Amino acid sequence: MKFEVQLIWGTNDPQSPDPKHKPVEPAVKKKLDELPLKWANYFEVNRKVFEVPLNGTTKVPLSEKCALEVKNLGHSMIEVSLVGKGKEVGKRTQKLPKGESLFLGGNAPNATAWLVFLKRIE
Repeated sequence: MKFEVQLIWGTNDPQSPDPKHKPVEPAVKKKLDELPLKWANYFEVNRKVFEVPLNGTTKVPLSEKCALEVKNLGHSMIEVSLVGKGKEVGKRTQKLPKGESLFLGGNAPNATAWLVFLKRIE
């Protein structure tokens, strides 16, 4: 299985304080706007493409404090764990067919949020 993952920062601020952050793509913004989230703006912090072999697990570092672990359980089933500051902050097991996506996230300081957008590309 091949995936693309994005680390996203949600905020009501019109711009990120980090000039390297860019607004998320319109398709991702549309999906975020359909969720019951309170933030007006979303910025891409990091993006990576990776593969997970059948019955294997891949850990993908997204920042100094954040990583994603994806386990390929077979038959399009995956187990996804979001790790923040060395602790598991979110976990989900579900089918993720090619072209489908999911979000995991949590609160951050100053009424902001960190979100992970995972999309299966193969």
